[in-house]
Amino acid sequence: MPVFENKGVTLNYTTFGDSSNPTLIFSNSLGTSYHMWQPQIDTLQADYFIICYDTRGHGKSSAPRGPYNLNQLGQDVIDLLDHLHLDKVFFCGISMGGMTGQWLAINHPDRFHHLMLCNTAAKIGNEIAWTERSKLVREQGLAPIAATAAPRWFTADFIDHYPDVVAAFSSALAAGSAEGYASCCEALSIADTRKQLKDIRVPITVLAGIEDPVTTVADGQYMVDHIPNATLATIEASHISNIEQPEVFNEYVRYYLQ
Repeated sequence: MPVFENKGVTLNYTTFGDSSNPTLIFSNSLGTSYHMWQPQIDTLQADYFIICYDTRGHGKSSAPRGPYNLNQLGQDVIDLLDHLHLDKVFFCGISMGGMTGQWLAINHPDRFHHLMLCNTAAKIGNEIAWTERSKLVREQGLAPIAATAAPRWFTADFIDHYPDVVAAFSSALAAGSAEGYASCCEALSIADTRKQLKDIRVPITVLAGIEDPVTTVADGQYMVDHIPNATLATIEASHISNIEQPEVFNEYVRYYLQ
């Protein structure tokens, strides 16, 4: 797989589909990798030229010691697009990836046709909780976080019916970079776009999971209420909605990102 060396960070990325199609870049959630987008890759590469990358500190991207910040997470995307000589693309990010998308919409609206911000919020959680989690991970590794992730990510029904999928996500989280995860927690601890949402001038779709306990429908509605050109869509899922409801998620992508 290709990698992109940039400003002390190695970003792992890959592409799928025909480069003559509209380009769509996916951004993963905290504690996952670009492989979380496999249900989208399988179906949507017929319609889009898809770029997937591992956020710094995740997957096969490098994990330089942090803390990181939202500016860095967003600039990594811009630098990758420049590296690939891509001027204007579609974007879809989930959770932390959705926060990255907000930064992109605020700071580089000219680079995007439309951004889909999924299972995210203008401010996710609170600073103390994130810094405590970062400290825990640096001291004990990712095993304690991985052991309790499933109820935050998936509905109880999905956990019951798809235990192998849940186990695979939990195992991948446990095997990840503790430093990368902790450093991204520190980025999320101070990430707050609430005062800047009003300045976004690019079309936005906010997708909220009806059963998401982490970033709620109310969080999504807040974003839509404060972004001038935004639409709220909901999905019968918890936090990792693209895995829990892949067919519905893919249809939303096709409908909004065109």
